[in-house]
Amino acid sequence: MTAPVHRDEDPSSQHSGISPGAGSSPVSWRSVALPAEHGGWSLTAEPALLGLLVAWSWPGLALGVAAMVAFVARTPLKLVLVDRWRDRWLPRSTLAAKIAAIELTAFAVLVAGAAATAESGFWVPLAVAAPLLGVELWFDMRSRGRRLIPELAGSIGIGSIATAIALADGASTTMAWGLWVVIAARSVASIPCVRTQILRLHARPAPGWHSDVAQLAAVSVALVGWIGGLVPGPAVFAIAVLAAVNAVGVRLPPRRAVVIGIQQMVLGLAVIATTAIAVLAG
Repeated sequence: MTAPVHRDEDPSSQHSGISPGAGSSPVSWRSVALPAEHGGWSLTAEPALLGLLVAWSWPGLALGVAAMVAFVARTPLKLVLVDRWRDRWLPRSTLAAKIAAIELTAFAVLVAGAAATAESGFWVPLAVAAPLLGVELWFDMRSRGRRLIPELAGSIGIGSIATAIALADGASTTMAWGLWVVIAARSVASIPCVRTQILRLHARPAPGWHSDVAQLAAVSVALVGWIGGLVPGPAVFAIAVLAAVNAVGVRLPPRRAVVIGIQQMVLGLAVIATTAIAVLAG
């Protein structure tokens, strides 16, 4: 889900106020525009896909694309915030600010377009999620974005897009909020598990019980959602299978990060597909 765990410190943190070396090669736009967190693509796309599968609409599609744009914009925005936090302005800062401005403008246009034709109330889950996304940005600004709290806050927060998409199409409030519960359970199960495996891959201490607690928490969240009438039974089963696979995975020899990422992406899509089928069949 995430890139290999390493020190959170920004590579250029030793320099303050000036770029590392006059006359250095121009900053590559890829280095400031493309997210390094490969698993983030899936964690952002899954809730958008789930929302569209159960409640397709053009406003919903606009919101889904806006979520992906926001995910991409986080990278240059994070660089700008980090550099301002450290009281410096590097060549990359200028490039990142320009890219972030373009992407955030596109995000605003997409959300405004969705709002013009969507059913009222779609913004409520986005407002509820805003503090979670704010927590993630606060950690990003301090170059601590790869810690567990911001990763969970960001992935759970972006899950609100599934609920927003469903509400934009006038879907049942109960069903719409249940989608977010499923996404939250999926994130709680997967992120600590992946972190444990990546840490072990790099020969760093990573107690397996941390992941085990996360699996129990994920299943509990799904069960509470089911008891409350928000989550369909098959979705609970899918989360339970995900938790079981994760529990076994942390007890196996460490695998390459790309293998872990692909496995989690497949499991996540399975959870999404199972949930969508259950909702549509119900």
